[in-house]
Amino acid sequence: MVKRIWPDIKWLFNYMMSIVMYAIIVVLILVGAILLAYFLDVTKRGNSAEWKPPLYGAYVIVSGSMHPGIKVNDAIIIKRTESTDIQVGDVVTYRSLDPSFYGIMVTHRVIDIVSDNGEIKYVTKGDANQTRDRSLVAKDQIYGEVIMRIPKLGYLQYFLATSYGWIIAVVIPCVGIIVYDILKLIKTINNNRRNDKRKNRENQNEG
Repeated sequence: MVKRIWPDIKWLFNYMMSIVMYAIIVVLILVGAILLAYFLDVTKRGNSAEWKPPLYGAYVIVSGSMHPGIKVNDAIIIKRTESTDIQVGDVVTYRSLDPSFYGIMVTHRVIDIVSDNGEIKYVTKGDANQTRDRSLVAKDQIYGEVIMRIPKLGYLQYFLATSYGWIIAVVIPCVGIIVYDILKLIKTINNNRRNDKRKNRENQNEG
């Protein structure tokens, strides 16, 4: 019975590990690309005194305010954009100055562009919300426009943030690889021994 189900268990384990490893690779590629873009952008700007957000950024959505287009635990990639490029309908990520959510990064849609004491500001609203955001958004609050959504990638982030997540995603695969290599080495040694014994018998028969 065990011998019959062992191949299925082995296949399921390998399948799950491959999914986790591919997801980790995707995250590492994204992080590497964002860091490279940030480095190149900073190098290009030199010692400019004007602060700007990173050229690219990545965030995990933690609320359902943009449902159904962007769901909870989706990851988004944003790109820094000039205020003159922002249009009604764009989805932007900005740092909220609303007293209720002060300092929190919010991803909402621009529904109107207005002038507030001669300064251009943006009216934003979550697609799933019934009302617009209470505070207007200034251009220096906006970190970028959403250019990509990666569904459910946030689950991996939360999973890897736990101790058991690291054990399952990193320790167990590493141990599995080591055990596999040891078993492979033992198998190779046994095969070599059998081959040597066979050759010795053949040599004895010839003699």
